[in-house]
Amino acid sequence: MERLQATMHTAPKRPVRVLQFGEGNFLRAFVDYMMDIANEKTDFNGSVVLVKPISFGSLNAFHEQDCRYTVLLRGLVDGKPVEQTRLVTAVSDAVDAYQEYEKYSDYAKLDTLRFVVSNTTEAGIVLDESDSFDLCPPNTYPGKLCKLLFERAQAFDYADDKGLIILPVELIDDNGIELKRCVKALAKLWDLGERFENWLDSACVFTSTLVDRIVTGYPKDEIEGIWETIGYEDRLLVTGEPFALWVIEADKDISKELPLPDCGLPVIFTDNQKPYKQRKVRILNGAHTSFVPAAFLCGYDDVLSAMGDPMIKTFMQKTLYDEVIPTLTLPKEDLMNFAEAVTGRFENPYIKHALLSICLNSVSKWRARCMPSLLGYVEAKQALPEHLTFSIATLIALYHGGTLKDGGLECMRDGKPYMLRDDEAVLRFFAENSNKPAAELVRDFLSNECFFGTDLTQIAGLADSVTKSLEAILAKGAKTVMTETFGG
Repeated sequence: MERLQATMHTAPKRPVRVLQFGEGNFLRAFVDYMMDIANEKTDFNGSVVLVKPISFGSLNAFHEQDCRYTVLLRGLVDGKPVEQTRLVTAVSDAVDAYQEYEKYSDYAKLDTLRFVVSNTTEAGIVLDESDSFDLCPPNTYPGKLCKLLFERAQAFDYADDKGLIILPVELIDDNGIELKRCVKALAKLWDLGERFENWLDSACVFTSTLVDRIVTGYPKDEIEGIWETIGYEDRLLVTGEPFALWVIEADKDISKELPLPDCGLPVIFTDNQKPYKQRKVRILNGAHTSFVPAAFLCGYDDVLSAMGDPMIKTFMQKTLYDEVIPTLTLPKEDLMNFAEAVTGRFENPYIKHALLSICLNSVSKWRARCMPSLLGYVEAKQALPEHLTFSIATLIALYHGGTLKDGGLECMRDGKPYMLRDDEAVLRFFAENSNKPAAELVRDFLSNECFFGTDLTQIAGLADSVTKSLEAILAKGAKTVMTETFGG
């Protein structure tokens, strides 16, 4: 079978408009996929250059395929299975910032360049004061970006119309604000001058973004069959779900320069992304965190199989519709549609998300994702939310009876061990306190301000309700108790 290359699928030569730090699966199945559609359906007319921002690894696969690759999106849309295949031709080059520094630096000085995209992991946006301007390139991503922008500013004599729009998609809060803080700190530390610092403010736009799409990567186990279907060999093929969301927050309106919504793409430009962040964390992530311990204790190992149990599915949906959505501020129809999409995403037959993977750091996740909904519900209704309250009992039951081992907490389900990973203080708490009576354990847990930032036993009736459910789960098992409490 012939290997994918440019001669098989020609595309017009387009000016470089996007410099992208990172060449991983997510960016290719999300950002570059969208840029490709914009080229087809609008006058965007831009190509993307991928930058390998780390010193190790190879770009050979990209050059062997002339930077072409396939995106295969699979899942449920409106309850029906769909498969969408797209050959992406928006990427024109891939460059190694370490081995090809001069070429990389020249891209920064292109007249046509307008956007910088990055996904350097959550640890990528950090201020390292030991980083050096003299390195080619500097070690950190903020260092690389600072030097790149400085070289561009000098190349165009600090012209305001030659600034860049920065679009980080790293999964940290206010990623653009934090990235700009790091860049400006380095500019001052490296003594790059007041003129450059002012240019960063006047000419460049640092956006904060929120992204959402499950990207499952290279489907090694089924790749031969996929190649037969598409008719060529593609070693960069990437799979993901159809659902996507890109919220871009900026002080300036950049929507006309990045016409992604004009071609039907799920991109929202706003001056405040926080309601959308809240929606994602409280509904999507909150659903995971609130029902996964219960699903695991009921004997399931992945989200898809758990959603096949009508009792588990109903528990998850009632948590969202009855207890989470009433505490949020976006229009109800928008929230209901998002929650409905979450159900479809959890039922995607092409994604088997392990429950124990989701259980990583469950206590801090419950605090961030579920506690605000519980507190908001109590404040609004002057009553306890039944499902979120029960989720605390299942969370405690998940950790109950464990022993410290190999940096984790080894617990038992149906006579078989499973390992939980969490902060050391959490693991030690359960290892040392699980032998206490349920009422004492619950009160010690809920009153631990290091875990929750507040004393949750001050919420009327919460400790007693959690204790009652925990005692029942430990005595009869989670599935029996859920069936008795919420119906089979």
